[in-house]
Amino acid sequence: MSPISLIIAIPDRSLRRRLAQEVGGSPQIEVIAETHDLMTTYAEVEEREPMAVLISGQLARQPEFEVMRALFATLDVRWLVITERPDTGARAPDSPWGRSSDLFAVDTGAPASLLIETLRSLTRTARRPDRSSAPATGTRPPAQPRSNAPSLGHSNRFILIGASTGGVDALLTVLSAFPADCPPTFIVQHTGGGFGESLTRLLDRQCAAEVRPARDGDRIGHGQIAIAAGSRAHMRLAGGKPMRIVLEAGAPISGHMPSVDAMFHSAVPGAQRAVAALLTGMGRDGAEGLKALRDAGAATIAQDKATSTVYGMPRAAMQLDAAQISLPLQKIGPAILHACAKDDTGTGKRVATK
Repeated sequence: MSPISLIIAIPDRSLRRRLAQEVGGSPQIEVIAETHDLMTTYAEVEEREPMAVLISGQLARQPEFEVMRALFATLDVRWLVITERPDTGARAPDSPWGRSSDLFAVDTGAPASLLIETLRSLTRTARRPDRSSAPATGTRPPAQPRSNAPSLGHSNRFILIGASTGGVDALLTVLSAFPADCPPTFIVQHTGGGFGESLTRLLDRQCAAEVRPARDGDRIGHGQIAIAAGSRAHMRLAGGKPMRIVLEAGAPISGHMPSVDAMFHSAVPGAQRAVAALLTGMGRDGAEGLKALRDAGAATIAQDKATSTVYGMPRAAMQLDAAQISLPLQKIGPAILHACAKDDTGTGKRVATK
C-alpha cells in the first residue's frame, strides 16, 4: 500500500518540524511539503495534490481558508486541524471544522500515533485509481461535466452575482448549473487579498464556462464569467456589446473593496436585461444595489436563510424588498438560467415561490 502523501501547514516552525519528524517517521506517511501560510499551502496543494493536509487552527480560522477548503473538496484532499480549541460542532465563523463533515480536528498535544491513525482512517478509501469519479467531500455537489450542461442559445441577458462568507461553496454550486455558452456573467466575491487568482482558477477548473479575473477594459461575452475578488478596485459595468468592465480604485463601498453594491449600481442602466443574485454573506453589501436593480426592472434573487452560511446580505436584501424571490442554494442556478431564457425584459414584480 502506498504511503499517505501529506503536507504540513503550520506557522510555528518548531511545531511544524517536530510533527514532520514524528509523523514522517512512519512508513505509512510521506511528508511532501511543509508550509507556514495559506498562500504557500494553496500553491503546494494545487501543484502536488496530496492525500491529506495537517493544518493549524490558526490558519484554518482565517477567512481566506474558505477558498482553500473548496480546493480540498475539489481534489478530494482530507485535512486535519491541529487546534487548541475543542470541536463543539457549532456553526461558528471561527470554527469551520465544527460545521462541516469533511473537516477533522485534533488537540495540539495529540501524540504522533494518534495523528497517523487518524490520517489512515480518513484517507484509507479516499483515493481511487480514477479520482475524477470520487465525490467531493464538501457540502456542495460535484460540478457538472463541461459537456453535459444544456445550451441556452445567445440570450440578450447578463448575470450579476454577489457573495461573501460561504460564497465559495455557493458559487461552485450555482455555477455548476451554467452551460458553456452561459450569458455574460459578473461576480463580486469578498475574499482576502491575493486569493482572487486562486479562486478564479478553482472556479474555472469546475465550471463549463470560462472563468477569468476581472480586468480593466475587458469585454465579457457569452460563455465567459468575470470575477472580482481580493482586488483593490471596484468592478463596474460600462455597457456595450460585449459588455465592458471598468476597474475603479477608491474608498470601500458598504465596507468592502471590491463591493457588490458598486457592481450592482453600475448595471442599473441595463437593468431590464439583468438577472442578479445575492448569496450568503455577512453585512449588507449588495442589498441596496439589488434594490436599485429591481426598481429599474431587473430579475432579482436572494439566497434563503436555511442554506446561507451567514444570512446577512440576503436578509438585508429581503428587508429592503430588493429580491423578487428567496431560494435555497440548489435552485438559484436553474432559476437564473430560467430568467435568462425569458423573452420579456424584467418587470420588477415579485415572483411566487413554489
